[in-house]
Amino acid sequence: MRGTEAVAALAEFMPVAHGMDERVAWGEVEAAWKTRFPSDYVRFMEVYGSGVISDGISILLPSLQAEGYPYTPGPGLEDETSIARELWETCCDEADFDVDLESIVAWGVTSGADIYCWAATDEDPDRWPVLTYVRYTDKMQLHAFGMAEFLRKVLGDAGFQEREISVTLGEASFVNWRNRSPR
Repeated sequence: MRGTEAVAALAEFMPVAHGMDERVAWGEVEAAWKTRFPSDYVRFMEVYGSGVISDGISILLPSLQAEGYPYTPGPGLEDETSIARELWETCCDEADFDVDLESIVAWGVTSGADIYCWAATDEDPDRWPVLTYVRYTDKMQLHAFGMAEFLRKVLGDAGFQEREISVTLGEASFVNWRNRSPR
């Protein structure tokens, strides 16, 4: 399942009550990145926005231009993408698949130092697989589904969660960065 339907399925596991439309200027973002973004990510930014899932997974804004964004100057897609690409260079010899370094685009991180990315390997961004770096295994894995489906599996499948995240998640929840209290 891909696209907006995947975000609707994710909403069955994770309430949208604390989400907020980021009102992303997609034309500007896509011009800066020289690519379109997957429709599930675009829809996620409209329904949930950038924020934290179950106090463990942070979903990154495509740009750090949001007024009042608490994490400026990082983390953002650009910073985490740079880190993910460096990690690929150290892990690629052990992987049983190949990914072009420039195709890696990060979209999320965990409090356990995992990084979630896309492998932008197709002209259609809705066909980009998810590429994960899981810190405790120090390996990268490729998953043949999109961001929202990946998150649904992490939240709804304990066995998948155990393999794909270095932190323990509580009940499925989401809090947009604007609604999160400062620590």
